[in-house]
Amino acid sequence: MDLEFISYFRHMCLPYVKARFTKDMDERGASLVEYALLVALIAVVCIIAVTTLGSNASKKLSKVGSAIK
Repeated sequence: MDLEFISYFRHMCLPYVKARFTKDMDERGASLVEYALLVALIAVVCIIAVTTLGSNASKKLSKVGSAIK
């Protein structure tokens, strides 16, 4: 009975544990690059939005300021 358990563990469980905890090392770099690209894309979109909204807000505030004077 003990030999069957050892054989089962060796052939079924150990490969799973090895695959689960060792294969992610190569994929972590790819994930990091993907996240960096997403952050860069979000930053570009935010900069464009702030620039556009900022110039529109500046124009509106100038109109309001001129109307008050």
